[in-house]
Amino acid sequence: MITTIRPLTGIVLLLSVFISVSCAVGREAVTVEFVVGDLLTAEGGQWEPKGSPLKSPFGIDFSPDGTMYIVELAGGRVHTCDSAGKLQLVAGDGSQGYLGDGSAFATATFNGMHNCAVTPNGDLYIADSWNHCIRKVDSRTSIISTVAGSGRAGFGGDGGPGARALFNYVMCITLNSTGNQLHIADLKNLRIRVLNLSTGLVDTVAGNGEKGVPVDGSLARQSPLFDPRAVAADSKGRIYILERGGHALRAVLHNGQIKTLAGTGEKGFRDGAALEAQLAAPKHICIDDCDNVYIADEANQAIRKYNPVSQKIETVLGRTHGDSRIRLSKPHGVCWHDGCLYVVDTGHNRILRLR
Repeated sequence: MITTIRPLTGIVLLLSVFISVSCAVGREAVTVEFVVGDLLTAEGGQWEPKGSPLKSPFGIDFSPDGTMYIVELAGGRVHTCDSAGKLQLVAGDGSQGYLGDGSAFATATFNGMHNCAVTPNGDLYIADSWNHCIRKVDSRTSIISTVAGSGRAGFGGDGGPGARALFNYVMCITLNSTGNQLHIADLKNLRIRVLNLSTGLVDTVAGNGEKGVPVDGSLARQSPLFDPRAVAADSKGRIYILERGGHALRAVLHNGQIKTLAGTGEKGFRDGAALEAQLAAPKHICIDDCDNVYIADEANQAIRKYNPVSQKIETVLGRTHGDSRIRLSKPHGVCWHDGCLYVVDTGHNRILRLR
């Protein structure tokens, strides 16, 4: 299936790459383009979410050649999308399963995928959330395997190999800036863990397994977490943690201490000074080339931006911001790639690009 990439001007673009070296997303007016989908009827278009080739897309990432990988939560499938907008189903049959390890990627089944991450050499990692594990697709052989987790819920294995570790709802996985560590939001274990891709060892970097709001300045590994849904590390090594039920953005600093950076802890919508701003059940984050943090603020139907220099939150899309016509529904995935911000508008089964 071919999905043309359409800017809001109505001109069809078939460019392979959009280059933007600035981190300018966040100004009041942005250019919005569609990778999958188009304007809704309510936005002045004719897009029908039920007619989308995607079913509940949740996470995306890009291979070194610019190919986009798309994982579906409810749909149970993995797609690729090339630079011309051509979608291709590459794995998953729509069932909730746990098959395929040791075989070709195309034979695999999954259970509640939340997102994915691609290494600089093209290996694909998938957060197979309800299978409580992380799967890897080797870029050379296209063979899939489980590299962390056993397929059953639990906690254990820190200091040892990922294949012997136990997880409980792997909600989010993201690579660090050098691509040698995979950070993991281990939701029901209330921990942030890390898989060293060089050694294969797993460890915990935040959370002690208890539920609560961490005290600023306390050691992250000895502190409670409220609801760690997403994690991402910036170029300076800060590890950002997004908490859905805590309505907050926190970070593990270089000294191992944890600090709340944005959100009051109360559900709401307010831009401005980060610690006075309000989020509402945020689900996912990504980081741009200038270390700004983008937040998929699901219940607010908006994409927010945290600027670590100004320590402010602003809305970049949704609720009349960015482009006043766009109406988001349960936005989940956000991904920064080649100077552009990609947004997975999950409730509308479409993918947008901002630049």
